[in-house]
Amino acid sequence: MSELENKTVNEETYSAGNIQILEGLEAVRKRPAMYIGDVSDRGLHHLVNEVVDNSIDEALAGFCNNIEVKILEGNAISVLDNGRGIPTDMHPKEKRSALEVVMTVLHAGGKFNKDSYKVSGGLHGVGVSCVNALSKHLTAEVFRDGKHYIQEYAYGKPLYPVKVAGESDYRGTKITFQPDETIFHTTVYEFDRLAHRLKELAYLNKGIHISIEDERKTDENGEHPKEVYYSENGLRDFIMHLDEGRAKITSQPIYIEGEKQGVPVEVAMQYNDSYSENIHSYVNNINTIEGGTHLTGFRQALTRTLKKYADDNKLLDKLEKNKIEISGDDFREGLTAIISVKVAEPQFEGQTKTKLGNSEIAGVVNQMVGEMLTNYLEENPKDAKTIVDKVVLAAQARHAARKARELVQRKTAFSGSGLPGKLADCSSKDATKCELFLVEGDSAGGTAKQGRDSHFQAILPLRGKILNVEKAMQHRIFESEEIRNIYTALGVTIGTEDDNKALNISKLRYHKVIIMTDADVDGSHIAALILTFFFRYMRELIEQGHVYLATPPLYGVKKGDKLQYAWTDEQRDQLTAEASANGRKVHVQRYKGLGEMKDDQLWDTTMDPANRLLRQVTIENAAEADRIFSMLMGDEVPPRREFIEQNATYANIDA
Repeated sequence: MSELENKTVNEETYSAGNIQILEGLEAVRKRPAMYIGDVSDRGLHHLVNEVVDNSIDEALAGFCNNIEVKILEGNAISVLDNGRGIPTDMHPKEKRSALEVVMTVLHAGGKFNKDSYKVSGGLHGVGVSCVNALSKHLTAEVFRDGKHYIQEYAYGKPLYPVKVAGESDYRGTKITFQPDETIFHTTVYEFDRLAHRLKELAYLNKGIHISIEDERKTDENGEHPKEVYYSENGLRDFIMHLDEGRAKITSQPIYIEGEKQGVPVEVAMQYNDSYSENIHSYVNNINTIEGGTHLTGFRQALTRTLKKYADDNKLLDKLEKNKIEISGDDFREGLTAIISVKVAEPQFEGQTKTKLGNSEIAGVVNQMVGEMLTNYLEENPKDAKTIVDKVVLAAQARHAARKARELVQRKTAFSGSGLPGKLADCSSKDATKCELFLVEGDSAGGTAKQGRDSHFQAILPLRGKILNVEKAMQHRIFESEEIRNIYTALGVTIGTEDDNKALNISKLRYHKVIIMTDADVDGSHIAALILTFFFRYMRELIEQGHVYLATPPLYGVKKGDKLQYAWTDEQRDQLTAEASANGRKVHVQRYKGLGEMKDDQLWDTTMDPANRLLRQVTIENAAEADRIFSMLMGDEVPPRREFIEQNATYANIDA
């Protein structure tokens, strides 16, 4: 059939019958990623956030101070709060219970009524109804007016009308749901992942008890793992938590709280001896990872207020004498800050709700932070001078870093001979299909070069442990040969007139950057150093999904002439047991180094797209990631020791 004939047939068959109308929650089940982001483990955990956010909104309205989350057997979830309870009376327009309307209709809920909620995170109105649509079973229980109401649903559809299950003196709402395994790639919940978000919510909403319990497990006492979070001081506690791995340079966190034009604003900030800027912003408990007008207002106030204080007290004479101009970045180096605002009608840019667009909020935050920071500096002159001295040092370091950065830019601008000498490039010029392997050492690099597919796979060997950027000033970073090689190989540039730390990845040469290190302690440390560098200086690559970790096997299990691979001790034991059961001799080899493998083995197990296991690096919780990187890679030993003791499951000592 010709193209013209095919077109004619399609036109004839395209009629009103082809127009599909998705009623109720069918649209959510048809295109779930449009509503919750994706159907991976991230989307699965997002379901819990949507339900908990409803309880938090009750807390923001002043009606709830206790939220209990449980992971049940079979990976079901229950969320119980002591809020007002979802209304159960008849909805005047829908002619059915308001509970059923909330649970089954998109864009239905009290958040659209200003009299019900002054502020709310889930203003898109698709939260709990989406959870219902994507659950194979959900039970909604409401406790109010002395009654216990209940309604169950299957795949978003009610199994029966709302009914009274009995009497109760309790007040609140309980949602229990089982995710639909036909929708999600996995339905296994991670306790720690949920716990991190709940802990964050407790800091952002002081005075609320939030707990999480895992009923899938029991300890030696027969008790379930459980965490209870409560913060009396809110963001002041949060900032101390985030900065526990850094050495503080001021006596106490700077805390700002107040309300202007009906907008509550809360800010906590702490200067430390690091060289990175770590600012986390929230609107109605939503982490606005792309910032927005509240972040703009904070930065403007910080720069203006500190600059005025420094000028008034003649603390910038050293810079002026050396003709070094100060920039906004200098005021934020070594700063950890949290900005939280509560906005009645937030305007978020994009469906992901990651950037605040309300123009009036910039002025509100700017004015409040400016006033209160001015008072703090006047009342704490010793801390004020320490902060300004830090700013001066940052300006001097930035000036010194300019030449080093320009050297990187010049090398990046060239092609061919301008690329690092150790780079074994690929022949393809299609960046979307090209991969760069960052490999530990020349030995492993040689094996990888021989085993790769040179059409789309490039190899860059790195010499030993790269610089720990968590402890280094910016100009030292650009002076590091290994780091310069990464910049030039990738083809990215850094620094603009407005932002000397901005990363331009428009000419990125590889869309997959794969960290491939030895499967031993040193290899893990090198991978951590590289990840720290990417998190601090190339975060955009992580956020856009370009960074991966290779997963080489730990063991080779040889049974006669047959060689099989194991990535875990359990797999090794299983392969060994199977061979022993058949009376065959088994030889087990521990691959501590990539160089111990032959090039075809490395290709088969770790580099071949058809067989390999790549772990994509993502940032689920930026504040928690910031804390862990600073703790593990910083100078403060006690928090690191405590973290290792709590999280190490066994001792893995490589000889």
